[in-house]
Formats: sequence, structure tokens, C-alpha cells
Amino acid sequence: MMQDARARTLELVAGLDDDQLMGPKIRTVNPLRWEIGHVAYFYEYFILRQMYGRDSVLGAKADELYDSISVVHDTRWDLPLLDIAATRQYMQDVMDALVERLGEISEDNLASEADSFIHQFGVFHEDMHTEAFLWARQTLAYPTPELAIAADVTPEREAGPYPGYAEVPGGIFRIGAEPDAPFLFDNEKWAHDVEVRPFEIAKAPVTNAEFQAFIEDGGYARDDLWSAEGLVWREGREARHPGYWVPDGPGKWLMRRFEHDIALPAHEPVSHVTWYEADAYCRWAGLRLPTELEWEVAALGEPAADGTLAATKRRYPWGADRPAPRHANLDGRALGCVDVAAHPAGDSAFGCRQMLGNVWEWTADTFQPFPGFQPDAYKEYSADLFGETKVLRGGAWTTRGRMIHGTYRNYFGPDRWNVFSGFRTCR
Repeated sequence: MMQDARARTLELVAGLDDDQLMGPKIRTVNPLRWEIGHVAYFYEYFILRQMYGRDSVLGAKADELYDSISVVHDTRWDLPLLDIAATRQYMQDVMDALVERLGEISEDNLASEADSFIHQFGVFHEDMHTEAFLWARQTLAYPTPELAIAADVTPEREAGPYPGYAEVPGGIFRIGAEPDAPFLFDNEKWAHDVEVRPFEIAKAPVTNAEFQAFIEDGGYARDDLWSAEGLVWREGREARHPGYWVPDGPGKWLMRRFEHDIALPAHEPVSHVTWYEADAYCRWAGLRLPTELEWEVAALGEPAADGTLAATKRRYPWGADRPAPRHANLDGRALGCVDVAAHPAGDSAFGCRQMLGNVWEWTADTFQPFPGFQPDAYKEYSADLFGETKVLRGGAWTTRGRMIHGTYRNYFGPDRWNVFSGFRTCR
């Protein structure tokens, strides 16, 4: 897993020159040369240093350069960073030490639970950053990356729309992760019973064509559709359409995907929209965003024989099997979104499609801890963002299948749009 994650990191910086590896100083991306060093630092700090008491390969300089908590974002362009060759050597030195440590684990010397958790967390942390490398390349209009996993997904891009609503019964549901989950992040602790009322949720995310109707009906000009905070965001950015849409004549649009402007794919989910835009669309359509609870029920819940909500719960929308290409658009395989009708094998028990993969989905809720929350070794992972961000669920085409599961909670500020964010509606 570590070697695969590292291969993806190197694919995503391959072919970029020194200027591109630093890039402009903007709020929503990091300089890539800093960020790949930080990924190596994370493994080194939490595994080699904190668990095994080893010294950093870089000495005191490691904390001064790569600690994301103490090194303020806007200063990362101005640090005396290692050049790219030295950065890659640091990454390799840390990897070699990690592999050496794993080589000491055998049938007679089993990994501890702490070992197992922190090695997986290190991999998933790198997976999160490779997703960030993809949105950085999209934000900066860098060339489309060349990924070994990339495949011809023409059938998925011709699958078309998937309209309609799924009816979900009410009942008692255990939201969150159980202690025996194969892996969980601290903000998923712990599963607890909540009451859910019956509701209907869209079978698929809102498409580009559906969002275009909102634009053409003056959705960005109608103040009554926008929250007070949304109005401030809209006017501050002078937003009149999603961030990567490009006008192409009356009623016609292009969309930028990495360095290319392509014809707007009508039946792909709208992506790169803020929570404010999703909220305004829902008001226009007479609908609403699902709560985080409703999203998880629709994704993982099951109907009982009597038509109520069953006590059982799935790990993935389709069941217990790990994600595969038939289930969802994950792992960067498509190098973009696919149509919302694709991947019927990934449907939830209630008939909702693509609840994992394609685009992250905004929910109505502000990110808050569950009852009994306690932080894990990386104490700042969740706690610093409670009350400040909105919850997204489900992963995007950029998300690694080994990391995503039905109870995974993502979170960004409601003004964030360069991540791969979309939404589905509820009523």
C-alpha cells in the first residue's frame, strides 16, 4: 500500500518543471515541492519518530520545513526547501526505513494494533494528498496527469442521466463507525442510535444539465435563493456560474478539465461547486440538501421486510465487497467524472447510485463531533475543523478505493469549490 501510494505521488509530480512544482501563492493549494516533502515527513514523524524513537533523516530541519501545523500555509513558498532531487531522496530514505521496520514484523513478531493503525493512516494521509495534488493540477490548469491506472471509460461517459427519487423509510439507525470496523478515522467515533424520519433522496447527483437550467433561470441573480453568507461569497467572487465553466455563446458552455476546455458533459455530475451554490440550487428547485444522517441512511441502510428501516447496516452502498471498477468511479481511473447513470453495480439498497465515487457530495450539516469523540494520534486531523466546515460524503473520482468507506466524513469550508464537490437533493 505504501509503495502504491508513493507511485501515485510520483506520477502526479512527474513532468512538472521547477516553476510548476512551486506554483503561485494561493489559499487553496500548496506548493507541490513542499507538499510531497510533507507527505514523507508525516510517515517519519508519526511512525519512525513517535513510535520507534528514531531521529529525523533531516534533523531539526524537518520540523521547521514540513510540520503542517506549525508552518503556516502562506509561508510555505518562502521556506528554504530542499530542491526536488533532495526532496525525492528524503522521501526514499523515509520509505526505506519504513520498509525495514515492516520487514521486522513476522508471524513470530506480529504488528501491534497501534502499528497497524498508524501505517494505514500514513498511507491514507498520502492518498488524501494525492487527491490534493489532482485538485492542484486542475486549479492551476497543469497538463492532464498520466496515471498507470487510467482506462478507457467511454461506456461510463455515455451512460446518460439517472432521474428520480428513492423512498427511504424512517426508523432507528446507527450513524458512525463501530469499534470493530476494519479501519476508521477519529471523527467516525462512535456509532450511535438516532431516529430518522422517512424521506426521499435523489437517485443520483445533480447533473451539469440540471445545474445549467438553474443558471439560465437567473439562479445566480436571485438574491432570495441565497443565504446571507452565500450572497457575500457570490458577490465577492462575482460568481455567475461554477468555477470551471466557460461561456461559449447563448445557452452553451464549455468546462475546463485540467488544461483543456471540453464541451460541457450534460449528464456528468456538476462538480467544483461550493456549499452555497448547492444550497441556492436546492432553494430554486424547491428541494434541500440531505442531512449527514439522511445521506448515510440512504447509502448504507437496508429496508426491513415490513417496510421500515432494518437494524442492519452495510460498509459500502453495495454490500461488504471492497470497491472495484464496476462499483464506482474511484482511484483516478477515469481522469474525470462519468455520467450519473454509470456503475449500477454500486447501487445502495434503496437504489441510490454513485454514493461512493465520481464527486464528493455536500450535506446540509456543519461538521461536528459525534458523542464520545476522542482524537487519534494526529490530534489536529478533525478537532480543529469542528464547527467551521460543512460535511461532504462519498468520495470523488480522485479518491482511493482502499481509503473510502460509507462512514467516511470529509469536511471543507462552505466557500470551497476547487475540490471535486457536487451534491444530490433531498425532500
